[in-house]
Amino acid sequence: MLFFILTVISFIIFFALTLPFLIILLLLRLLNPRLAAKIGQPIVCGFGFRLVLLFSGCRRKIKGRENIPGNTPVLFVSNHRGFFDIPAAYSAVPVTHLTEFVSKKEIRKVPFLSWWMIVLNCVFIDRSNPKAGLKSIQKAIEDVKNGYSVFIMPEGTRSSEPGVQEFKGGSFKIAERTGCPVVPVAITNCDEVFENHKPFVKPKKIGISFGKPIATAGLTRDELREIPFIAHAEVVRLYDELKAEEK
Repeated sequence: MLFFILTVISFIIFFALTLPFLIILLLLRLLNPRLAAKIGQPIVCGFGFRLVLLFSGCRRKIKGRENIPGNTPVLFVSNHRGFFDIPAAYSAVPVTHLTEFVSKKEIRKVPFLSWWMIVLNCVFIDRSNPKAGLKSIQKAIEDVKNGYSVFIMPEGTRSSEPGVQEFKGGSFKIAERTGCPVVPVAITNCDEVFENHKPFVKPKKIGISFGKPIATAGLTRDELREIPFIAHAEVVRLYDELKAEEK
């Protein structure tokens, strides 16, 4: 229970200290969304998420960050283990790499958190409504064209099963329509921090591994259809590699 209380305190500290910046950035976003996101990302990832990880007692092992291309937007695709995937993996992306996160629409109802996500230009997706879901994917496509990277979890929902579940192909339209590289990302043990023993938070070493980018530009339609399977296989490989190292 101690680490649960400390985690809650970390959120309170973050929101209390950054509320003035949040208000300023929400106003700035009306004039210059990109600048607001560029200023906001280090605040959220460099301070907020790291504070949460510190108070929860979690440590991270990050591999392959050198595989992230520095000169082009990318589509990050990862497995989804639990709530702590977001602070652990999103903050592992270099803050110089302007990146938005795709999240389920329910998060939009959470005060403060959703407001920061709006500053970061994140995409809220309704997976129960195909038409609305396509609209969200189209927004992400336009954002990549405007220089944003996108971080998405193509399993569609948090998995309680071991390993990596099947990827939904719709997420990869972001890469198909823009030609951006796909960077596979594997995450381990976030479910061991919270989901497997709610409401307790338990310190755990979280593994995060970035794979080499998968090129999509110039591919034929048939080759593009294979990208979700190639990316899934690489996330599985990275995941298994992390789990083997943890033994």
